[in-house]
Amino acid sequence: MRPDLHLSRLFRGTFLFGLACGISIALTSLHLDAQGYSKQDIGTLAIFFASGLVLFAIPVGFFIRKFTGKRTLTTVMLGYALCVAAFPFMPSYGSIAALRFFDGLFSVGVWVSSETLLLFRTDKKHKAHLTSLYAIWLSSGYVIGPILAKGITQVLSVQSAFLIAGAFALASTLYLGLRLPKDAPLPGAVHGSDDIEEGEKTLGEVSESERPSSLTLLWRIKTSCFGAYAYGYFQASLVLFLPLFLIESKGIPREDTIILPGLFCLGMLTFSNLAGRVADRVGHLRIVRLLSFGGMLCTLGFVFLDSYWLMCGIVVGAGATLASMSPVALALTGVVTHPRDYSRANSIYNVFYASGMLMGPPIVGIIFKRYGGEMMLYHLGALWAVFVLFTMVFFQDDPASRRQGAAPVTASPEAEAAAGS
Repeated sequence: MRPDLHLSRLFRGTFLFGLACGISIALTSLHLDAQGYSKQDIGTLAIFFASGLVLFAIPVGFFIRKFTGKRTLTTVMLGYALCVAAFPFMPSYGSIAALRFFDGLFSVGVWVSSETLLLFRTDKKHKAHLTSLYAIWLSSGYVIGPILAKGITQVLSVQSAFLIAGAFALASTLYLGLRLPKDAPLPGAVHGSDDIEEGEKTLGEVSESERPSSLTLLWRIKTSCFGAYAYGYFQASLVLFLPLFLIESKGIPREDTIILPGLFCLGMLTFSNLAGRVADRVGHLRIVRLLSFGGMLCTLGFVFLDSYWLMCGIVVGAGATLASMSPVALALTGVVTHPRDYSRANSIYNVFYASGMLMGPPIVGIIFKRYGGEMMLYHLGALWAVFVLFTMVFFQDDPASRRQGAAPVTASPEAEAAAGS
């Protein structure tokens, strides 16, 4: 299933945003270290970033309903561009902390608004396939960005590299502002048609009285939210502490750990679309469960293996399973909620993801410090085991579980009614 024209444009804009993020992520800690900030300072600044993620994830859903997804996306993308460009010129810890907070705020705004537009333009039979394509375009930017950062800093200053990252984000803002349609499509619009703009309805035109409560919505998407929390917790923790574990416990040279994030992304890039296609056929929650179980085994594998190349293979496997699980969980959110509730559901989903990113590093850091790297990995494996059990208990959260055989997944009854009206 090929994405429609406007989805393709969203993917291209997402790629430019990913490039900006990749450059920024690669250089942030190096810049702070060069400015004389301690590792503790760098760690606390990450908390300000995560706080911005958590605090704005819910409000951004209101702005999407009030001003439409496109306007919200281009506004927060512009804010992100300004934050990235200004970062290397901040003179003090306080100014950097404030900027990192707004960096997180605008970042989650980009995530929620772009994912809401994504869900709104995908039909019920291909959601996981198309969400995985979105994740591939975004991750490609994250992979290429650090490579560009390395090349840029060999000929220009770090400040110039951040300005170039801001330019990529600004280019994404302009491209999306000029090329995306004016408003989001009407719920139930036919996917793949270039004519769906006519008669469109904005995201904000549905009466609040027609919407379920936030608690009702949370209960409907609870498995996706738990998966998002677990992935954010795992991802933010392993980026910081897995290299340290391999260096201290496995004797891996420090320079050999640099490629691990790239290998993780490689696994995701090569497997996520296949996982999405299968999920659209056999059920999203079933694939989420299988991927999470595989990711749990990969996590525990670091405890028992000593070969560097085998551990590299495990990193690829973790990316192929856990990173591929995330877009399938996002697709599940779109399947079980009414299109009019996509902005709120996606906001709640990203609150859990951001909360995992906020809580994971300090908790895992304490476990690593007190009990060692092996206990840290057992702890993360246990988290995924609990999630797998959770998906088994609430297996009926996926409409596909209530059907015989491997029929294609359909939308919720409300969405079916909207499509037929």
